[in-house]
Amino acid sequence: MTAKIYRPAKTATQSGQAKSGRWVVEMEAATPREIEPLMGWTSSSDTRTQVKLSFATKEDAIAYAQRKGLAYTVAEPHETTRRPMAYSDNFKSTRLGQWTH
Repeated sequence: MTAKIYRPAKTATQSGQAKSGRWVVEMEAATPREIEPLMGWTSSSDTRTQVKLSFATKEDAIAYAQRKGLAYTVAEPHETTRRPMAYSDNFKSTRLGQWTH
C-alpha cells in the first residue's frame, strides 16, 4: 500500500493562511472503486482511503510513513508568487495594456 504525502492548497473561499502549512498523509486505493448495481453509488471495500492524517511538517509525515513501513511519495507544493499592488495602480497613466473600464 502506498501513501501520498502532500500539502493541500487553499480553498477558493479561504483568504488567510490558517491550516495552509499542514502536511497530509493519505493512503492510495488498493482496490478499484466499484458501482453498486442497485443504487448506482460508487463504493469501495478499502477503508484506509477514508483516513487522512495531518502533520505540522513534511519531515514528521515522512517519519510516520517510515515508522509504519509504508511506501510513500512526496508531492512538493507549488508556491504562488504574488505582486503587491495598490488599487490606484489600475488607473495610472503609465499602465501597460488597454483600458478595460
